[in-house]
Amino acid sequence: MSSYREDRRADRAAERAQDREDRRLELEAAAQREQLKAEERRKDTEAKRRQEQADRKAKLAEKQAKKAAAAAKRAKLIRWLKANPATLFVGFVMVASIVPAILSQIGALTGASVAAPMAGLLAAMLEGGAWAITFMGKQAEDAGREPRKYRIGTWAVAAVAAAVNFWHGLEAYGEHPWVAFVLGASSLFAIYIWDLKTHGSHGKTREQKQADKARRAHVSARRKHHPQIVEQAVKLQAALPYGTLDDEAAFAAAWRIHTGAEPGLSAQLYATATEAVLSLGAAFELGDNVREELLETGFKAARLNPFIELTQTPTTQAGIGSNASEPPVDKPRETPVRGRSDEELNELLPDALSAAAELVAEGKQISATGLAKKLQIRREDAVVLRDRVIEQRRLHVA
Repeated sequence: MSSYREDRRADRAAERAQDREDRRLELEAAAQREQLKAEERRKDTEAKRRQEQADRKAKLAEKQAKKAAAAAKRAKLIRWLKANPATLFVGFVMVASIVPAILSQIGALTGASVAAPMAGLLAAMLEGGAWAITFMGKQAEDAGREPRKYRIGTWAVAAVAAAVNFWHGLEAYGEHPWVAFVLGASSLFAIYIWDLKTHGSHGKTREQKQADKARRAHVSARRKHHPQIVEQAVKLQAALPYGTLDDEAAFAAAWRIHTGAEPGLSAQLYATATEAVLSLGAAFELGDNVREELLETGFKAARLNPFIELTQTPTTQAGIGSNASEPPVDKPRETPVRGRSDEELNELLPDALSAAAELVAEGKQISATGLAKKLQIRREDAVVLRDRVIEQRRLHVA
């Protein structure tokens, strides 16, 4: 009996312990569920806060972008206004001219018992027609076509509109006829301003005008001094397809045909230049032979020259002294050393001929100084060799 009771108490104790454990587990599960729900609510709140923060940042960025775009547009407009003040005022003047012209024409037509709608259409026809032709001319000019007929049409229609406004001004403001001239000018002034804006800046600059003037003077001088060559150049251009030769190329070709030389040169000029070079060489040869006498004469001429400022300086071609007033220092003449014998000079003659050929190839004259430098001999010997070389060359040419 006691054993049964003990078992029952143990069972009840076990049941109570199991119940407590179940309640503990249920409480823990409930606490975990609450914790999960709280975590979910926290995450939702955090996500919502982040989304709101992202939305605010996006709205702020969009607002800043709009401000930046507006600032850029304002800056661009300001730059354009600063760079194009003439265009701004031209537009203002055009509006101030066109609107009174249209109102004046409407008043003139309604005053002539024309219905208001028709008067408005006719006024728009006159002013609008002038501007339609103007813009068509601008489009044709941009395309490279001749805009002359469009400009003539523009001014013709504008003149008709100006006549209407002028007539209306005389009738409406008879006591002040000057108003009629103002109203008539309102139909012409906008066209004139636009024409200046689109064509006034296309004129030539002062430098271009001066260049054109110089070019015309050059062509005139060319025709005056070289008429045959100019005529030949025109014939060459006419014989070839159009655009093959320009004026300068044609003139150069004609010059070569007539003279056989490059433009600016001719046989006569070559002969004159050659004669001048030979004369200069002869003068230097004379200087080689009588250098001391020439120097002494030059010094005396410099001292006796009444025009001191015209006396040549030592850096000029003559090189006969300076403008100083001091007398030249007399140098004692050296006793000439006896030169080479005829046999020695005859042995040097082949070398002298070769040296002379080199001088000619270099474009220089056959001079005693040149031979002396080439052969490394004294000038006295070079003078004799020079005469023999010249004689040999003459015999060879003959």
